[in-house]
Amino acid sequence: MQTENMLKYPDYFMIIGYFILMLAIGLYFYRSMKGIKEYFSGSNNIPWWLSGVSFYMSSFSVMAFITYPSLCYRFGFVGVTLLWVAVPATLFSTVFLAHKWRRARIESPMEYLEYRYSPVLRQLFSWQGVPTKVIDDGIKLFAIGTFISVSLGFDMKWSMVGAGGIMLLYTFMGGLWAVAVTDFIQFIILTAAVIIILPLSLIRAGGISQVLNGLPDGFMNLTSPEYGWGYVLYLVVMYTLAWSSVNWALIQRYYCVPTERDAVKTGLSVVFLYIIGPPLMFLPAIIGTRLLPGLTDAGTIYPALCRLLLPAGMLGLMISAMFAATMSTLSGDYNVCANVLTHDVYRRLLRPAASQRELVLVGRLMTLLVGLLALGAALLMAYQAKAEDLFNIMVTLFSIATAPVAIPMILGLLSKSFTERSALWGFLLGLLLGLVLFGLSYYPRPFSVLFVEWTPEKDQIAFFGYAASLEMVLFLATSLTTFFTMVLITLLNPMKQKEKEHIEPFLRRLEIPIGTLPEEKDSQNIHSGVSPFRIVGVSLIIIAGMMMAVLPWSGNWTTFILNAIIGVFLVVVGLALALSGRRKPLVTE
Repeated sequence: MQTENMLKYPDYFMIIGYFILMLAIGLYFYRSMKGIKEYFSGSNNIPWWLSGVSFYMSSFSVMAFITYPSLCYRFGFVGVTLLWVAVPATLFSTVFLAHKWRRARIESPMEYLEYRYSPVLRQLFSWQGVPTKVIDDGIKLFAIGTFISVSLGFDMKWSMVGAGGIMLLYTFMGGLWAVAVTDFIQFIILTAAVIIILPLSLIRAGGISQVLNGLPDGFMNLTSPEYGWGYVLYLVVMYTLAWSSVNWALIQRYYCVPTERDAVKTGLSVVFLYIIGPPLMFLPAIIGTRLLPGLTDAGTIYPALCRLLLPAGMLGLMISAMFAATMSTLSGDYNVCANVLTHDVYRRLLRPAASQRELVLVGRLMTLLVGLLALGAALLMAYQAKAEDLFNIMVTLFSIATAPVAIPMILGLLSKSFTERSALWGFLLGLLLGLVLFGLSYYPRPFSVLFVEWTPEKDQIAFFGYAASLEMVLFLATSLTTFFTMVLITLLNPMKQKEKEHIEPFLRRLEIPIGTLPEEKDSQNIHSGVSPFRIVGVSLIIIAGMMMAVLPWSGNWTTFILNAIIGVFLVVVGLALALSGRRKPLVTE
C-alpha cells in the first residue's frame, strides 16, 4: 500500500505563490479606492459572474472540508444532501429578495432598516450583528489555524496570525473589489484541486462499479436514519433566513452589481454552483471508505485522502484550496462588518459630513479593527483547554440569534404592513426566549417546565412533546416567537400615519427599476475605472504557470495529464480575459 505523501518543496512553492498572488491583487486595487462606495460596494459595478462566484466562496469555510466529508464517510450521500440545502435557500433569496436588495439602493445591509423601520432598529441590529460576526470569524480562524497546524506541522497560533494577517492585508488594501477578485482566484484553485482528486480517488478504488458494490445498503440515499428529512427541512429554513438577511456578506453580493437583473443572475449562478459543487467536492470522502477503511477520526478523511493520492505540488495546491475556502469567507465578513461600522456607526452618528477620503481611511481602519478582534477571539479559543466546547456553545448561540434578526429584515422587504414596534418586540422576545431555553439546557438534571422537557443524558429538549436537538428547538422557538409577535402586534396596533409617511419613500424606491431615476440616468454611461478582466486574466495565467512548474513532480501520467490540461485551459482563458480588459479613467462621485 502506498504511504501517505508528505509536503515537499513543490508544495511549499504552491502555497507561498498563492499567498503572494493574494497580496498582489490587494495591492493592485489599492490606489483605485478613492471613495467609500468604491471601497464597500464596488460602485455597484462588479459583474454578476464575479459577484456570484464571490457569494459561493464566501458561503463556506474550511470547516466544510471537515464536517461534510466526515458525514459522507460515516453515513454516505447524506453529507452532500446537507449542503444541498443551500440550493432552495439561495433560490428563495434570488426569486423574492435579490432585486429588492438592489433596488433598495443602499451602501450597507443595515442602512435599509432605518428607511423601512427606524434609526433605533438600525443601530440595534448593527451593534448586535458586529460582535456576532467577529466571534464567528474567530471560530473560522481557529479552524484554519488547526488545519494549517495539522497539515504543515506549524504552530497553531502562528498559523492563525499568518493566514489571518495576509487575508486582512489584501482586504484592507483593495476593499470589495479585492475581495471579489481573490474569491474568484480562490474558486479556480479550489476547482482545480477538486477536479484532480476526484478521478484519482476513483482510479485508486478500482472504478465506480467497484466503489458502489462495496458500499453498505442505503449509503447513497439522500437521507439517513441519523439525518432524516425533518433535519434537512430545519437546515433549509435556517439557511434561507440566514442567507437572505443575516449574512451581510451575501446580501452585499446582491447590491454590488449594476442592475437588479444582475442581482438575480448572481443568485442563479450560486444555485448552479451549489448543485454541482457538493458532489464533486465530497464524493471522494465516500470513495475513501474503500481507500481508508476504519479511520478513527472521520473528520480527517479529506486531508488523509489528499496525502494519500496527491503528488508533490498538487498536495500544496489542495492545501491552498483549503486556505481559500476560509479566507474568502473571512475577507468578505471583514469588508462588510467594516462597512456597517463605517456607514451605520461612524458616518451616521459621528461624522455625517465626512469626506470620501476620510471615509475610505475610516473604512480601512475599521477593517483592521474587525480583523484584529477576530484574530484575538481565535487566539483566546486556542488558549482554552476545551476549545471544542466553546465552538459548540457559539454554534448554539448563533441558532438563537438568527431568526430574531432575519425575520424582521425579510418581512420588511416582503410586506408593507409590519411596523417598527412589531419588529423591535419580535426581535427582543425571540432573543429572550432563546437565551432562557439555552440557559435551562445547562441544568444538569432532567426537568419539565410548561411545554419544555430537558433530558441532559440524551442532549435533547422535548418541545410541545416532540424531541429534537437543542439547536433545532432553539431555532424553532425563536422563529415562531419572533414571527407571531410581529403578526400580533401589527394586527393589534396597525401602522400610524406618521410611520407610513416615514417608510413611503423607501417603499416607492423598491418599485422603481435601477437606471430610471434621474441621477441614475445621468450616470448610466459613467463606469468605474476598475476592471476585473485584466487582473483576473493575469492571475489565471500565473496559477497555470505554477501548475506547469510542478509537472516534473506529478508522479504518474494521470496526474500529469490532468494537471497539464487544467494549466493549458487556464492560460487560454486568462489570455482572453487579459486582452479584453480595458482600464478606463476612474470616475468618483
